[in-house]
Amino acid sequence: MGTGNLEILHGDDGLSKNGNEGERNVEEVPADGRVWFEEQLEDDLKWSFTLERVLDRGTSDYQQIALLDTKRFGKVLLIDGKMQSAEKDEFIYHECLIHPPLLCHPNPKTLFIMGGGEGSAAREALKHVSIEEVVMCDIDKVTQTKHLTENHEAFSSEKLKLVINDAKVELQNRKGKFDIIVGDLADPVEGGPCYQLYTKSFYEKIIKPKLNKNGIFVTQAGPAGIFSHKEVFSSIYNTIKQVFKYVIPYTAHVPSFADTWGWVMASDEPFSVDAKEIDRRIEKRIDGNLLYLNGAAFLSLATLNKVVLTSLVKETHVYTEEDARFIHGHGVAYRH
Repeated sequence: MGTGNLEILHGDDGLSKNGNEGERNVEEVPADGRVWFEEQLEDDLKWSFTLERVLDRGTSDYQQIALLDTKRFGKVLLIDGKMQSAEKDEFIYHECLIHPPLLCHPNPKTLFIMGGGEGSAAREALKHVSIEEVVMCDIDKVTQTKHLTENHEAFSSEKLKLVINDAKVELQNRKGKFDIIVGDLADPVEGGPCYQLYTKSFYEKIIKPKLNKNGIFVTQAGPAGIFSHKEVFSSIYNTIKQVFKYVIPYTAHVPSFADTWGWVMASDEPFSVDAKEIDRRIEKRIDGNLLYLNGAAFLSLATLNKVVLTSLVKETHVYTEEDARFIHGHGVAYRH
């Protein structure tokens, strides 16, 4: 998730700025007493919000990670300077990621999450009473932050199996298959650890063979707004369409991302469900509340505007390791 570089990071503890040019201290405090976080979405576009304090940050073996406390969005997790998850509105992203494939599946029991380190995707999956096992595989244990207390219950569930490994390697080595496979991955950024997990070869050789009959694959697919959907969303959709028979792109606005966001789910079996049936399945299958989704909202997600839909239909790019597309920004490996 997320769409920019960490441009300015200044807190009252004197922590330094992380950006494209390394680190430097930011010493001046604004005259009005407020401290602002700025995220550069494009070369000519930024957005900002006030920052209370830096809770934690550092650079792991794979990526740069920061946990901030903000006035508007609560605690926010940044990966490589890009918004990954915000306490106040993460339910939109995670409900849209998890519940559509689970509710479209006739009887989901096993689920594999690629990424998802902060636990929100697992939390949503575990609301489904039919689920017997959730395997969450994240390459970076640092993202499993202790500060996000709302997900502690998910981490304590006996149904959740945590694995620290490359998702590609883990799926290759596992003998079993899954009803649902979820791509809760960081965005494809140049030099980042995840862009290979958006390629046709990965979907074709790793994901598809690991799905059970009626299995559904879903992935976050980057910014999907009027101006941003051609960055990676249209390409990811077209790439998945080369591998699976039935593919549904869908979108929702996520305030903390400052954009509309996109997801793509796919299967080799038809999986369309009407609004009334979705409401019935929510009532029957889910132990807990959904804040964002109901049957009508579920269908509206897949009702794309003409601009985006036209781009998806016309897209010809297929995502490969040799011909990848990236969103604005870059990862730790690129900086080094």
